[in-house]
Amino acid sequence: MLYSSSDKGIVCEICERRCLIPVGMKGACGNYMNSDGRLKHIGYGDLSAVESRPIELKPLFHYWPNSTALTFSNWGCNFYCPWCQNDHISFRWPSGRKRFSPEDLVERAIKEGDEGMSASFNEPTTNFDFIMDVFSLASKKGLYSMMVTNGYQTEKAMKMLIEAGADGWSIDVKGCPSMAQRRVLPHINHEIPFRNAKIALEMGGHVEIVFLLVPKANNFEECTDWLLNKHLSLLGPDVPLHINRYFPAHLWREPPTPLRDLLSFAEKARKEGIKYVYVGNLGDPELESTKCPNCGKVLIRRSWHRVTYFSPVYEEGVYRCPRCGQKIYMRGRYIPK
Repeated sequence: MLYSSSDKGIVCEICERRCLIPVGMKGACGNYMNSDGRLKHIGYGDLSAVESRPIELKPLFHYWPNSTALTFSNWGCNFYCPWCQNDHISFRWPSGRKRFSPEDLVERAIKEGDEGMSASFNEPTTNFDFIMDVFSLASKKGLYSMMVTNGYQTEKAMKMLIEAGADGWSIDVKGCPSMAQRRVLPHINHEIPFRNAKIALEMGGHVEIVFLLVPKANNFEECTDWLLNKHLSLLGPDVPLHINRYFPAHLWREPPTPLRDLLSFAEKARKEGIKYVYVGNLGDPELESTKCPNCGKVLIRRSWHRVTYFSPVYEEGVYRCPRCGQKIYMRGRYIPK
């Protein structure tokens, strides 16, 4: 268990909020408490959803294309995004719920024909110990494991998750440092998700970055320029960037992100050098297609979160463009279904 002792309680060292928790109290996410000077995972196996879902929904477009993952979530979150689209599970803890074991989930994934496991919906870091056990067991059974996350783990927790089998990372970057001036998510150090994305890459993991473009929050030039700079300088041009449209949710009632803003930002990201840029939450297959960054050939088409056309050639552990031979950033087998 990741924690340290303090005169005023214990410090949870699973996420970078590093909650100081007095005896008998819970941390910010509601899943960990100080039980007589020890960190106890009171939310272990307490899940809010379990269902098989396409990997493209995460979104991961370059990881085990067209596969499905048994997707599970718990309750609570270590952030409080006012536009949260999963507030019904992130900010409440109903009573009388069924608990699951890691064996329950892995057996179900195999039974349903899923290729992997996915911790998603709410922030999976709040379910750290359970996820560690699920991913370790899944790896032994030949399943992949991935997380949809805000990327706010401590370095030690991040490395432990990767060692347990967390191979795929869809990291949702919420914004930039200058958002604090607008009093939006002021408690977040926006450098952390990029630091952790780099750790995942250095340890052999697959990373894709997601950015929800939210009006009056992170939809301004200083913020988007900062994001592109961090993406290119720390992760490189091969790591895909998903620019997603916001819709009103929870406490944020601004109208949906204007289409022109999404397309303008996507074009800027491409001009800056990011090879794979997608615009999501629009339902436009053209904006979710993968093109060869060298010759422009359409390599993968997607519709409604499924692959409808797949042409990359797999040779000696590497995917390549069938026209020009360009190496394509991609992990895992294509699963025709």
